[in-house]
Amino acid sequence: MNNENEFSYFKGGLALGMGVGLVGGMASAFWLQKKRTLRADDVLQIVKEEFLKEGPIEGSWINFEKQPLRKFAIHSEGYEGGITRLEDEQLVTYEFLADAKTGTVLDVQRVKISD
Repeated sequence: MNNENEFSYFKGGLALGMGVGLVGGMASAFWLQKKRTLRADDVLQIVKEEFLKEGPIEGSWINFEKQPLRKFAIHSEGYEGGITRLEDEQLVTYEFLADAKTGTVLDVQRVKISD
């Protein structure tokens, strides 16, 4: 009878330990995912893939330092970058601002370089 009682305590402790470990692991995974940001190279690759759908590009660049962003009450971090391409035999640059967490382009401005 004593062995059955000890085995019951062992099973209860094992189940409790596994439950606490599982909940702790899931909570830390969610926390890390929320805090994680994309690398500048990854963001540039995402933007380049979207621009390549419309045609070839001549060059690209991105600022590796994240800058704070604020749009109304929303605070975030983002990367500045640019894509250069030929349009109607003229060099045109698109400067963009992309969210560091998702890679989503928040703003794009077209700048004509040559006439």
